[in-house]
Amino acid sequence: MGSGAHRGALCLIPGGAGLMGTNRPVIKLDGEAPQRRVKLKPFLLGQTPVSNAEFSHFAEQTGYVTEAEVFGWSFVFHLQVPAAQTTVQGAAGAQWWRRVDGADWRYPAGPLGAESLPDHPAVHLSWTDAQAYCAWAGGRLPSEVEWEHAARGGLGDVTYPWGDAPPDDRAHLPCNIWHGNFPSLNTAADGYAFTSPARSFAPNGYGLYGMAGNVWDWTADLFRLKSLSKAGKAHAAAMRGYRVIKGGSFLCHASYCTRYRIAARTGNSPESTTSHMGFRIAFDAPPGRG
Repeated sequence: MGSGAHRGALCLIPGGAGLMGTNRPVIKLDGEAPQRRVKLKPFLLGQTPVSNAEFSHFAEQTGYVTEAEVFGWSFVFHLQVPAAQTTVQGAAGAQWWRRVDGADWRYPAGPLGAESLPDHPAVHLSWTDAQAYCAWAGGRLPSEVEWEHAARGGLGDVTYPWGDAPPDDRAHLPCNIWHGNFPSLNTAADGYAFTSPARSFAPNGYGLYGMAGNVWDWTADLFRLKSLSKAGKAHAAAMRGYRVIKGGSFLCHASYCTRYRIAARTGNSPESTTSHMGFRIAFDAPPGRG
């Protein structure tokens, strides 16, 4: 590691032929297909997304100021916004997102909301913020294929980190996603209306928590699409310069967004910050491990 000290646990992810993508795409426009094999070296990956306690240590050590703090605002999901917070503006085309002045990793719902919880994933962090933390700790963001390989937990071609059984609103609740009618009613059947502690639910086969739901993970890669269709080319142009995010969040639901699948992918602009995006750190494995 570098001069910093990432305090979170790390899991050794074995090298080999990592699977990326799927031959059973659900959101074809996102470039989920085809599935391919990529040779990978072993690496270390954060057992959880970087927590508020870990990010707080970084900020205290370095004096780092996040982009949301510099901008003075961030996007907060509308049901998280405190009733007393009146100065909010809806996002064009997605009115469930509200621009809230003063929202950042310390105050995820804005200055009139509660302080962030130490054991929850840090959110309202841009790709640039994630890069800064990783550089301080001597690590890096995982590549998209590393993230997918790690999420499979040694199970191979599966849909979710636990296998192929899809989560539902009643019996199978293996992760923190939306339950109810998006975006107006969340029954919180899994126990959480918004973020959950970073070590919630069962880990996958490599010991990783939260590889589906809870918060999105930034990756190192640019969001690229290879498409010959008119719609695909337009989608690629709209997302030029975006970075890949993986894993879905507490807002994902089968009726709206099924991107809590391992092969699912989307992107966001590097400066974007929201109340459901975080990151986890990766390191090259020391010689002789993996």
